[in-house]
Amino acid sequence: MTVTIQRGALNGTMAVPGSKSDTIRAVLLALLSEGRSVIRNPLASGDGLSAKRAAIALGASITEEGNCWIVEGVGRNLRAPQTSLDLGNSGTATSFLSSIVTLAGKPVTLTGDEQIRRRPFKTLFDALGDLGAGVSVHNPNQVSPPVTISGPLHGGPVTLQGFNSQFVSSLLLASPFAETPVTVTVRNGLEKPYVRLTLDWMKRFGIEVANPSDYEYFEIPNTKTYRAGEVAVGGDWSAVAFPLVASALTPSELTITGLNFHDSQGDKRVVDILKAMGADIVEDHREGTLSIRGGKPLSALQEIDLADIPDALPALVVAATQAHGTTTFTNISHVRVKETDRVFEMSERLNRLGCKLVAGENELSVHGPTPIGGGTVSSAGDHRIAMAMVAAGLAAREEITITETECVAVSFPNFFERFEECGARIKKRHTEVHRREADCQN
Repeated sequence: MTVTIQRGALNGTMAVPGSKSDTIRAVLLALLSEGRSVIRNPLASGDGLSAKRAAIALGASITEEGNCWIVEGVGRNLRAPQTSLDLGNSGTATSFLSSIVTLAGKPVTLTGDEQIRRRPFKTLFDALGDLGAGVSVHNPNQVSPPVTISGPLHGGPVTLQGFNSQFVSSLLLASPFAETPVTVTVRNGLEKPYVRLTLDWMKRFGIEVANPSDYEYFEIPNTKTYRAGEVAVGGDWSAVAFPLVASALTPSELTITGLNFHDSQGDKRVVDILKAMGADIVEDHREGTLSIRGGKPLSALQEIDLADIPDALPALVVAATQAHGTTTFTNISHVRVKETDRVFEMSERLNRLGCKLVAGENELSVHGPTPIGGGTVSSAGDHRIAMAMVAAGLAAREEITITETECVAVSFPNFFERFEECGARIKKRHTEVHRREADCQN
C-alpha cells in the first residue's frame, strides 16, 4: 500500500497496541509451561501472530476469547513440526525459537522473509553449538536462516557478544531445560532493558535468574519447567514514539492511553528524551496515559546514547531534524542490523527531503531545524521506517508519499486508521499486488 501524508496535527485520544516484545515472550513462555495460561491484550498481528503460529506448530493449543489468548502449553515436550517454521519478518521470534526448538526431540528448520535471511545470527548459533546443540545453516555463505537446529542443550558455561539482546534472551529462555545448569557471560552488552524484560517475564512464569553483575553474567537453574498463569501485555512503548514525535512537531493535543509506566520496556525513555528537548508532555501513571501539547520549539541534545533503545532511532531522528542545534546519536552500530540498516535508511530519506544528517559507523549527527520537504520514499519494508516517515510527513511543508507501508502491521495494526481518527489526512492507494492478494483471500 502507498500512502500520502499531508501536513497536519493529531488531536484527541489514541490507544497503542499491545507490546510486540511482551507478546512474543508471553506466548513462548506459555508454550513452555505445562497447563493453561491466559494472555490479555496480546499483539494480534505481525510478529505477535508469527510467535502464535510457531507455538501452535510446536504443540500448543491456542484459542481466543475476546482480547485474550488461552494457551495450553506443553512444557518441555515440544512437537517437531513436519515443515519449516516460517517466522516471517520477526527477528525476535527467530532468535528466541533458535534455542527453544532444541526441546523438540527432532531437528527443526527455521526460516523467514528476505530480511531475516540476511540478518547475522552467527553469535547465537555459535553459542548454541557451545551448549551442545546441532546447528546447520542452509547457505554456506551466510550464517542466517534457513537453519536446522537440534537438541538437546547440554548446559554449562557459554560466552557471547551482547550487541544483540535477542541472542542473550534466547539462551535465557531455553536454558532451564538444559541437562545441567547454564551460566551465560555477556561481553559488551547492549540493549539491557530488553534483557531485563526477559528476566521479568521469566519470573512471571516461575523462574528467577541470578544476575549478580549488571547483565554481564547469568546463572540459570535447570528447573525443567515454567509455571502457567494469567498475564497481561502492556501497551507498546516502541509504538508510542511515533504519535508522540508527530505530536511534538505539530500543533497537536493528543492523549495516548493503555500504558504501563512500571513496564520494563526500555523505550519509555523516549518520553524523557522528548521532554529534555522541550516537548510539553504530562504523565498520568494512575490512568496509564500520556498527554502532549505540541508545536513548542525543541532544542537539540548534545548526545543521545541509543545503546539500550535502538528501536527509538527512527522516531527520534525525525524529532531531531526540527530541534535547534546539533543532536548526536551514539552507540548505534547495532541499529544497522535490525530489519534494515536503519541508520542508512533514515539518513538517506531525510537528507533527500532537505534535512541535514551525517552518519558514521557508530554515531549519527542531525543538524536542525531544517524544513522537511516533500517527495516519495520507500519504507524499505521496515515498519519503524514507515511510521517514522508518517511522523515526518505531518510536519513537512509538502506532501510525503510512502510506499510499501503494509509492514506497519508488524507492530502497530490499524496504525493509519488510528492516525486518521485523530485528524491526520492520509490518502491510501493499494498496489496491484496487494489487490491481487486480497482477491485471493476473499
